[in-house]
Amino acid sequence: MLTDLARKYSRVILEPIARFIGWTNISPNVITMIGFLLTAGVAVVISMGYLQLGGFLIIAAATFDALDGTLARMMGRTSRFGAFLDSTMDRFSEAVIFLGLFVYLALQGAQTELILIYITIVGSLMVSYTRARAEGLGIQVKEGLLTRFERVVLLIIALILNWLLPVLWILAIFTIFTAMQRIYVVWRITDGERGG
Repeated sequence: MLTDLARKYSRVILEPIARFIGWTNISPNVITMIGFLLTAGVAVVISMGYLQLGGFLIIAAATFDALDGTLARMMGRTSRFGAFLDSTMDRFSEAVIFLGLFVYLALQGAQTELILIYITIVGSLMVSYTRARAEGLGIQVKEGLLTRFERVVLLIIALILNWLLPVLWILAIFTIFTAMQRIYVVWRITDGERGG
């Protein structure tokens, strides 16, 4: 997946920054919350119609958001709650960005785009839920065509290049497809066993 490649090559940038932040002794969980607040600020920018600026700001916010895990590992402060908080705030971050875009498009009367955003949000949540539910059953499911990283990259492209409608179609279709893909993976692993 692109996510694994991005994580591998982003270390060159993230580790020096995380090392610097580590000197301040700021908790990785605080960095997680700051990352969310920055993303919420970007959502406000997008809602005001500054779409191209919003696209560039998402890049900065996403880079900051990736620092918490790197910082936790470097400081030896990884925890189950930290992992839980990070995943939860990632969902909120994605939702708030789409909320900003939803507000902007609602003011423009763009009905098709609003429907696609709704489908994308549902699909995105189901991509995460299917993975979480599978893990609750002891099954690791990382497969998927459109994980969070790919969704963020596509949204950035849509905002910067003003390709909203075609990219929203892609997001709407393939988030649902990815959720179904993960359902199929779990079905295959469990050999399609049927419960009550």
